[in-house]
Amino acid sequence: MLQFLQQRPIISIGILVILYLVGILAVYFAIHEDFLLLTPLNLSISLGLVLLYHSNWSRKSILVLLTCFVVGFGIEVIGVNTGLIFGEYSYGPVLGWKLFDTPLMIGVNWVMLVYCSAMFTNWLLPNIPNILKAILGAAIMLFLDYFIEPVAIIRDFWTWATPEIPIQNYVAWYIISFGLLFLFHISHQKMQNKVAVALLLLQFGFFIALANF
Repeated sequence: MLQFLQQRPIISIGILVILYLVGILAVYFAIHEDFLLLTPLNLSISLGLVLLYHSNWSRKSILVLLTCFVVGFGIEVIGVNTGLIFGEYSYGPVLGWKLFDTPLMIGVNWVMLVYCSAMFTNWLLPNIPNILKAILGAAIMLFLDYFIEPVAIIRDFWTWATPEIPIQNYVAWYIISFGLLFLFHISHQKMQNKVAVALLLLQFGFFIALANF
């Protein structure tokens, strides 16, 4: 079955399109008050389908992905418990199980977004220097975060202590994204993954759609 899917990325892209369309419609029509609690499952399936098409598994790949998880999760733990990185905020129940008041899935989300943004820049501009790819990829992640924030606040993904989202949130998001993306690009130059590109576009569509509901 896995080999069948690996040879037909369009099937996995179709599965992701259905998942995100169902998510938009379920939230829009308020199908069930606890529907958003399925978010960890959605993120796990999304990342799983993307990594199914990772073309060169190696110790280096595993180490880089683990680094993205550990750094992403670790930074969030520090941020939640000190307010020094992103500003003062706290997580709601939507992202699932927490460790040190931080959902474990936030580490998964960092892996997914870094990976997909890297694959997008590799697809869009494969021949530019790695540092430029990281600059562009971080800008893409920052742009996505701009659309995620209002949805996350309304849907209780997380809550800010201040009425306005702190500017330092966006600055920190960009800097951390740049560092992880640069690490990814220097270790996975020109790697392609069509499913990852599709997922990034679906993430944009999902949060833009929900931001307007």
